Amino acid sequence: MLGVRLVVATREEVRAELDWSPERCTVKSVMHGGALMGLADTVGGVLAYLNLPAGAQTSTVESKTNFLRAVRSGTVTALARPLHVGAQFIVAQTDLLDDTGTLAARTTQTQAVLPAR
Repeated sequence: MLGVRLVVATREEVRAELDWSPERCTVKSVMHGGALMGLADTVGGVLAYLNLPAGAQTSTVESKTNFLRAVRSGTVTALARPLHVGAQFIVAQTDLLDDTGTLAARTTQTQAVLPAR
């Protein structure tokens, strides 16, 4: 629904893209922070899923985003990597890069590891 395109998905790295569009913007053609956070949550969730033990599930329990620069055009690339993979939680760091490769935002999120029932 967001329009996220998954590019790479491994246990060590998940990469995805989201295109700028007027529908995803707030004032002055700036991509909405919620769209960027949705992109980050998606790739962080995929990363956590790929690091789960067999039969387990995951859910985001915490997410923090620092917005560093506006995105006004092009494609945002999200790159998620694990900071911690544990028995109860997985912590992912996701960098959101603009078309020039400049860091536009950074998200750190915690995913719960929900054991199979």
